[in-house]
Amino acid sequence: MKRSLVNRAALIASVAALLAPAAQAQSSVTLSGLMDLSVGQTKPAGGQKTWNVDNGQMTTSWIGFSGTEDLGGGLSAVFAMHSFLRADTGAAGRFGADTFWARNAWVGLASNSLGRVTIGRNTTPMFVTTLSFNAFGDSFGYSPAIRHYFTSGTMTGDSGWSDSVLYTSPKLGGAVVQLIGALGEAGSNGRNTGANLRFGAGAFDSALSFQDVKKDGGVAVADTRTWQGALSYDFGVAKLFGQVGKVDNKTTSNEYDIVGLGAAMPIGNGKLLGQWGRIKPDTGAKRTTFSAGYDYFVSKRTDVYFAAMSDKIDNLSSGTSVSLGVRHRF
Repeated sequence: MKRSLVNRAALIASVAALLAPAAQAQSSVTLSGLMDLSVGQTKPAGGQKTWNVDNGQMTTSWIGFSGTEDLGGGLSAVFAMHSFLRADTGAAGRFGADTFWARNAWVGLASNSLGRVTIGRNTTPMFVTTLSFNAFGDSFGYSPAIRHYFTSGTMTGDSGWSDSVLYTSPKLGGAVVQLIGALGEAGSNGRNTGANLRFGAGAFDSALSFQDVKKDGGVAVADTRTWQGALSYDFGVAKLFGQVGKVDNKTTSNEYDIVGLGAAMPIGNGKLLGQWGRIKPDTGAKRTTFSAGYDYFVSKRTDVYFAAMSDKIDNLSSGTSVSLGVRHRF
């Protein structure tokens, strides 16, 4: 009898030990997003002036879900599903043919000691470093850096890669390594690969990024290889930014040197912003862009901004833009 009771007690203890991690596991799902709308005037280089209600001049509007589940032992399951939207018209995506979950659509595992692996559509390290080291962040409307790398016919590939695997290492002495690859599938002429090393200590931050692109969402594009080095230092009275990069278009045999300098200066509840950038191709027109503005935070989640830009391309009339807008995060 005593032996039976001992065996039963041991069995119950074993089952309880197995169930304990499941009972303690926690999960969460978060709805989040951002709305950015503005009124302004735009004149592309060589184009005509138009007045517009614009979506996403400082940050592309988006909405989506993300979540995590604690699996125990420092391991978590993670996911994200984020969709861009054109808030001025209520349409989904950044443009008509855009994928619905174009911002993020991935699932993966995260470990405190080993890092994180996510599979699906991932935001590229090159895009993250480009936005991190300029005063206007991820602004497709006013950041010279974002415009010169992603919308000026230099580098191919989107800000997010479909069919990709992204690995992010844990932080080791201030350094984080990221590796990304997008598999070659039907309709493409190869796969995409990229790597990023970021190191920061105190007020100093830096990054070195590389990517090789042969496809964009399963569609074959020009083969481009891009290098970018970036630095920033926060002096308190102002944060300074610097970027230098090269895009080598293997398909057209043209190369582009891209440089950028910027500053963000705290004034009151906002920041005075300035950013300059230049594209110098081996063949073709040189492009020089300068943006300035003021971003005022009404609260932690809401800011009002004014921005202006001069955009000059050789042999074309100068482009100009001005916007007055509001962003709200939720």
